[in-house]
Amino acid sequence: MTTRLAATWLLSRTLRRGVTSRIPSRHLAPLGLEPSAGIPRFPPSRPAYSTASGDPGQEPPPPAMDSPIKVVSHLRGGGGGGGAGEGGGSAIDAGKSARRPLSLWPGMYHSPVTNALWEARSSIFERMIDAGNGANAADAEEQRPQTELLVKTPAQSRTSIVYKFATDDILREQYRDPWNEVRIGKLLEDLDALAGTIAVKHCSDEDSTTRPLLVVTASVDKMELKRPIRVDTDLKIAGAVTYVGRSSIDIQIEVTQVDQDGDNLSDPIALTANFTFVARDSKTGKSAPVNRLSPETEREKQLFSEREARDKMRKRKREEQKGGLENGIHKLRAEAERLNVLLAEGRVFSDLPALADRDSILLKDTRLENSLVCQPQQRNLHGRIFGGFLMHRAFELAFSTAYAFVGQRPCFLEVDHVDFLKPVDVGDFLRFKSCVLYTQLDNPEQPLVNVEVVAHVTRPELRKSEVSNTFHFTFTVCSDTLKNGLKIRSVVPSTEEEARRILERMEAEGLCN
Repeated sequence: MTTRLAATWLLSRTLRRGVTSRIPSRHLAPLGLEPSAGIPRFPPSRPAYSTASGDPGQEPPPPAMDSPIKVVSHLRGGGGGGGAGEGGGSAIDAGKSARRPLSLWPGMYHSPVTNALWEARSSIFERMIDAGNGANAADAEEQRPQTELLVKTPAQSRTSIVYKFATDDILREQYRDPWNEVRIGKLLEDLDALAGTIAVKHCSDEDSTTRPLLVVTASVDKMELKRPIRVDTDLKIAGAVTYVGRSSIDIQIEVTQVDQDGDNLSDPIALTANFTFVARDSKTGKSAPVNRLSPETEREKQLFSEREARDKMRKRKREEQKGGLENGIHKLRAEAERLNVLLAEGRVFSDLPALADRDSILLKDTRLENSLVCQPQQRNLHGRIFGGFLMHRAFELAFSTAYAFVGQRPCFLEVDHVDFLKPVDVGDFLRFKSCVLYTQLDNPEQPLVNVEVVAHVTRPELRKSEVSNTFHFTFTVCSDTLKNGLKIRSVVPSTEEEARRILERMEAEGLCN
């Protein structure tokens, strides 16, 4: 009997534990957002992170130029150690009517940081629901679009998050990889969620009579990891809008981590990411103009000029690609010569395998693949699979591909520019296909392994498959393993299509003359 009671008590304690995210109203206020009404909250046992230091019980107000998002990594554990029959806390009424509509709930798969960010963002979209609950329900269905654009500063959208890894054991455990570093895939998910929240804040006009805009990830610039990110030291990510076009918003995010020994002389920036979002009308789905941007500080003006010049260069290249027939012919001839050079070794593997170079391997022999059906728990606030989830899954497959190819743990260096070509919906059959596209062995102290991951949205009912995203990751290996005689093979294509993909990537990286 004693054993049964002990088991019952243990089960009760286990069921009352969990992970949640919570944003107190005092932290939503600097965002210009209102807390969601009617959603039951559990008081946390301690904050997972904040943007101020000092006594945890006396949290100072956030800086005026920085909007913090607060996350709680876990629920209370039953209150004072009460057992199953000791009433450890008040009950939750599961049938309570004052609950958020299901359409505004994001999925339950995501990290506590992503959940906290979406919680802050969702209050803007709840304006439509709140307006529809009153006497003007008919008017709410015909909410007008924003007609007058506002002028906002980067400071009005600036948002930061501090991961209190040094003091929060549960939060640290959620982000720790087997080598006591931060899981990069999980961090990519958070970066996308933070960038989306910043974009929503910039687009908001704080007018409950206009319908809010939808923002979607259009592209991500190259992200380069400057140094490993540890999981035993506090981490901070912060970002703001740097440039806006007619309907596009550029956002820069910096990931910083001070060395554990407190050396302030070293650069704390571990990673910089630039996201581009586009705004859509929530009713028509067409592109919509966004609020203008007025940079104030010298740094903000510099970033604005750089992104503006980049935008003009991109438009100019598009115009040049439409013409230039003669240049195109010369380019095709040069490309044909490079294709023949790349395919020469591959033909030896196919036709004379006994004579093939033992230090090389066919591209097709480096492939890995996984697939999944996109579940409702993986959706974002708009009901679609969000870009951070796709980057997360693509990175983990790329890491596995590099791991199997090298034979040692790879070290992530960068992810190249990513374009989000097609949306991915709940219920879609998603396939990720990866391969080692090529290796760069010129520098023996830092050989590079370039991994390509292609995401396909497959619809078996229609016998149709489309590319949603293509990701390119670059890895290297630790110097210690190279000293022990580790040798990395060259990758050669066996088909013209594989050779063409390699050439395209080399040209994008500036490796072709």
